[in-house]
Amino acid sequence: MRNMSDKDIKKVILELDSMLDFQEGSVVSRAIINKEVGTVTLFSFDKDEGLSEHTAPFDALVYVFNGEAEITISGERFVLKKGQMIIMPANEPHALKAIDKFKMMLVMIKS
Repeated sequence: MRNMSDKDIKKVILELDSMLDFQEGSVVSRAIINKEVGTVTLFSFDKDEGLSEHTAPFDALVYVFNGEAEITISGERFVLKKGQMIIMPANEPHALKAIDKFKMMLVMIKS
């Protein structure tokens, strides 16, 4: 399933967890939808890996579908586990770190 093209994943039931693997000491991403109006991207984070603090011009929904993550938004710390989600508000600084290996789906709507 990992080698499917964008065209191949349409009208197919997919298992999020099998769409990308963990890589030791790395953050891995895979764009599922990349349109002018928004994106859906899957990420996997090895333990203790993360994304440094940054901002985005649009709200971003994070859904954790495997593992456990620490997400900091404007200095406030949130711990998310499998099956939980949070919305990171536009223009607020945020960062992500893997407490344990975790996978997430990031949905950003740009309009």
